This record gives sequence, C-alpha cells and structure tokens, in this order.
Amino acid sequence: MDRAFILHLIRHAPTSGNGLKQYIGWTDEAVLPFSATGRPDVQNVWGSDLLRCRQTAETLFPNADYHADSGFRECHFGEWEKRTYDELNRDQRYRDWIDNPIDLAPPGGESLADVMSRVDRAVQTLPKGNEFYIVAHGGPIRYLLAKASGQNFRQQTALHGHCYTLVWQNRKAYEEGARCTSCSVEPLMANANG
Repeated sequence: MDRAFILHLIRHAPTSGNGLKQYIGWTDEAVLPFSATGRPDVQNVWGSDLLRCRQTAETLFPNADYHADSGFRECHFGEWEKRTYDELNRDQRYRDWIDNPIDLAPPGGESLADVMSRVDRAVQTLPKGNEFYIVAHGGPIRYLLAKASGQNFRQQTALHGHCYTLVWQNRKAYEEGARCTSCSVEPLMANANG
C-alpha cells in the first residue's frame, strides 16, 4: 500500500538583508536572533547549504542530521544581490525581469526557470521515504507551493519561520506532477516576521 508523500517546507529565519528588503540570494548571511520551540524528535532535515538555513535548522531541529543541498538555494540574483527594489526600479533590465522572471535572469544570475529545474532535481534526489523536513528559501518554497496547487508562482507567499506542509497521495503522484491533496501552514518562530 502506498503511503502519503509529505514535504514540510520551512523558510529560514530572517536575516539583516531581509529586514532591509534586499535581494539576498546566494549571499551567505547569518540569521537574526529568534526563538522557537524545537522539534527534538526529528532525526533528519534537508535544506539549502547556506548559513541561514543551517542555523535555522540547528534551532528548530536540535537533534537532527542536516543534509545540505545547494539545489535548495534561493535564486542567484547576480549583480542585483544585496540591492533593493528602490535601487533597481529605474533599470529597464530589472523591470523586464520583474515582468518575466521565468525566462529572464538578473545580470550574472539565474532565471526562475533555472531555479525550478534545480529545486526539482533536489527533491528528486531525496532518499527513499515518504516524509521530509526541508529548510529553504522563499523562492524555492513558493515554487513548490505553486507546483503543488497548480497556481501561479506570484500567487504564493512563503513567510520566514513558517512551515508549509504539502501532502500527496504517494511519491509517484508527486513525481507525475499531480496536485497535492492537502496544504497547511503553521508559524514555528515566536518573533518571525513576514
């Protein structure tokens, strides 16, 4: 009998760059102090290899082995790393990218199509099993939420310190691109701000 396939997607705790509304993709920032009730029962966690995800996992899952995978990284924003909308909004290349992030990439960075392919490969390489905790970034989580619901990427929200649980009938249903059968969200951090 097939068991449900469950992904628990947790967005890392906020960083100083997040607070400044900067594009923080592959910049390796630490998280700001946060409080959360840990889950000592979870033994394995997967996620981005970047510091902010590893630090978040250490607090939330203190007894877990962390399996870092660069496939779960945020979009590489290239020349726009650590810049803000206000700094970029007069640049036509930026405005074009905002209108079509799937096909266009920031100078020296990645398109959303690149991110989607990378995240798909990361999920496909998860070991055998039916339930996974993944600490990642807003972009990859929004992509997986869109894929699971059949909605547009722009319609999705992934708040810092929240866990989005997606359930499919089985792993094969996920792999074949079926919509999830259940989606729920819960805040994990006392002082996480969106």
